[in-house]
Amino acid sequence: MIPAMPATAPSPSRASAVALRFGRFASMGTVAVLILIAGVWASWGTAQHVMLTKGREQGTVEVARCGPDTCWGRFTPLSEGSQPRGRVVLEKSVAVERGRTYTVVVKPGGDDAVRSGPAGVVYAWVPLGGALLLASVVVAGGLLRTRLAWVMALSGVALVTAAFVAV
Repeated sequence: MIPAMPATAPSPSRASAVALRFGRFASMGTVAVLILIAGVWASWGTAQHVMLTKGREQGTVEVARCGPDTCWGRFTPLSEGSQPRGRVVLEKSVAVERGRTYTVVVKPGGDDAVRSGPAGVVYAWVPLGGALLLASVVVAGGLLRTRLAWVMALSGVALVTAAFVAV
């Protein structure tokens, strides 16, 4: 005769279900966090220059020419200590047009510039908006946290929309 198992001991199938649930939660949580970290990392490369402008060269660029990936033009300084330059380079995007003037911050140690002001700040954080959208799918499907996923998705949509409107 087989002795009966105590009522407090979990059955093997229940223990494996708990282990699988924990594994899914841990793996999907890790994926969501890695997506968000990648979004912040991608955004910070530009956002640091736009948001932390103290001691950086600030001015305007009148875009004279555009190539396939970049646009360039004459830099007119607005901050003390900035020097006029014959050519600074802006990343070409939908929002950069030949003949227009943009406020920019020059990256230290080169002639690369990024857009400044509210439009530049919002535009710099667009990769985070995309990461929020992608991570919301992981949170909803893998973690089964639909409210959090909706908050993340709506935040991502708001950020991308704000960048579209501002730029």
